[in-house]
Amino acid sequence: MKYSYLTDPGKVRERNEDSVIIVENAAGEVLMCVADGMGGHKNGEVASSIAITHISKRFKSISSVGNKEDAINWIQGTVSEANAEIFKYVSNHPESTGMGTTVVLAILTPTFLLFGNIGDSSGYVIKNGKIHKVTIDHTLVNLLVKSGDLTEDEAKAHPRKNVLMKALGATPSVDIDIFNVELGVDGIMLCSDGLTNMLTDVQIAKVLNSDISIEDKLNKLVYKCNNRGGNDNISIALLYKEDM
Repeated sequence: MKYSYLTDPGKVRERNEDSVIIVENAAGEVLMCVADGMGGHKNGEVASSIAITHISKRFKSISSVGNKEDAINWIQGTVSEANAEIFKYVSNHPESTGMGTTVVLAILTPTFLLFGNIGDSSGYVIKNGKIHKVTIDHTLVNLLVKSGDLTEDEAKAHPRKNVLMKALGATPSVDIDIFNVELGVDGIMLCSDGLTNMLTDVQIAKVLNSDISIEDKLNKLVYKCNNRGGNDNISIALLYKEDM
């Protein structure tokens, strides 16, 4: 199993509000997580850091996530705790009111693979040279597409395409969407929308299919985003494993 991650501020934003981590425990289980903070001067980077730090710390504190049902409960509980931590921070720092973060995560064990997300950071599986999106964006335009009020092409160019309907820190309680994925895939990729807003799935897959190291793939993806303007922070977590 090979994995690595990378985060970059891009070419436009003054600060990097993304956070990313990959953690493996003694049981051979892997947690991958990307958070894209929002709030700008209201400490979006603090919100994403709180989320990633809490989720990874909780993962490292247990010997195993258990069976699939246990893992689902663990995800729900841990993300709810992270949401509460963000609210606690804001209550002690009123100037940070309005900060929040997306979160997308994956837990890989020898017997199952789960994804979870809140917001518009994305989770993909890699299979047969292609990437397939698992998660569903919690955005206004995605809601309008589902209701038939927008086409997918119209959504891509919509001026409010980045308006989130769900995020950590936005409400006192939050429900994370969880997806059960079959193990027969070649890899996993999590990313913030700084990647997917700049590169198409085909362009991303072309880099992932390159005969270069996993670190070079990450660097190349970031380079391509920045070469196209780099108008947002870019974060990617990437994992490959044989016989998944």
